[in-house]
Amino acid sequence: MTATQETRGTEEPAGDGTRTRLVSGPGILLVWLYGVMSVGAVSRSIYQIATEFDRAPLAYALSAVAAAVYAFITYTLVRGGETARRAALVCCAAELAGVLIVGTWTLVEPSAFPDATVWSDYGYGYLFIPVLLPLTGIWWLRRSRTAVAA
Repeated sequence: MTATQETRGTEEPAGDGTRTRLVSGPGILLVWLYGVMSVGAVSRSIYQIATEFDRAPLAYALSAVAAAVYAFITYTLVRGGETARRAALVCCAAELAGVLIVGTWTLVEPSAFPDATVWSDYGYGYLFIPVLLPLTGIWWLRRSRTAVAA
């Protein structure tokens, strides 16, 4: 790997193109946080769906959706490459929309959510990480594109 490639965050060309390394610098922390959120959301949603789904089906289904989104973004960040970067960017934008919609919904119509989701109250139960994570992800993914294009 050349010094220029290392600075830009790319690996050696793989055949006909280069693969953008998304797991460098702040990307490492981003992957770690998405990984932790994936494990937490998957564990929580599996338990809630298996044991008490009839209590709050909407909330538990939305937690499962959040888990799938977190897992997919974690995978794409680790995978790297331009296609993965674009997919992660779309998922981060969808995640942010979900957090804002569900967060607002839980404040406006709390009776619709007898139990909290990962995205309830904009992620209040998770120290607002669910609303900060996609914002950080979008920033990092846009920055990583700019670094490669430079």
